[in-house]
Amino acid sequence: MTETTTAGAGPVPGRRERKKAATRKALADAALELFLERGFDAVSIKDVAEAADVSTTTLFKHFPSKEALVFDMDADVEAALVTAVRDRDPGTPLLDALRRHMLHARVFKPEHERQITAFHDLINSTPALFDYYRRMWMRHARALAEAIAADLGVDTDDPTCTALAHFTLETRALTSTAPTPAATIEAAFDLLERGWHGVRPDRERSA
Repeated sequence: MTETTTAGAGPVPGRRERKKAATRKALADAALELFLERGFDAVSIKDVAEAADVSTTTLFKHFPSKEALVFDMDADVEAALVTAVRDRDPGTPLLDALRRHMLHARVFKPEHERQITAFHDLINSTPALFDYYRRMWMRHARALAEAIAADLGVDTDDPTCTALAHFTLETRALTSTAPTPAATIEAAFDLLERGWHGVRPDRERSA
């Protein structure tokens, strides 16, 4: 499970791809149900495989680790970040597009609120999952930086693009325990857009 993404629809997958996707979903769904019911540490890889009616060998073909079972949409998250930059509406400033994307990633349908809350409670209460989640999210920094650089027509290793990608993704980490995630994201992007003196011009102590 993960936040809503905005990646565009791709080509219709073939039968083999659909079967693989169905197995992957069955594993992820079984894992999440068991983790929410018993706790992450109390569930083994074997428990998940048995619940999904597959072998542990099959499980590891789809997920490299126990933690990865919780975040089955990792590739979609990265694709959506790149799409937010590359396919934004003409005339839309880059920071506006990134701001909207990060805000959208925190919006869920009301009927899913209870499950989403339980999902985030599981992550925040399990150190191994929390650390994996943050590392997973920040792994997308390179792809996002390259998309930003391509949009600006500069080198892929441009430090400004790298910094913007990193700070954009860090806004997600800030929301993990924030009481008002949307307000936290807005504040972070206000800082990115206007700088410290533009956001808090009257708060700096005099020398």
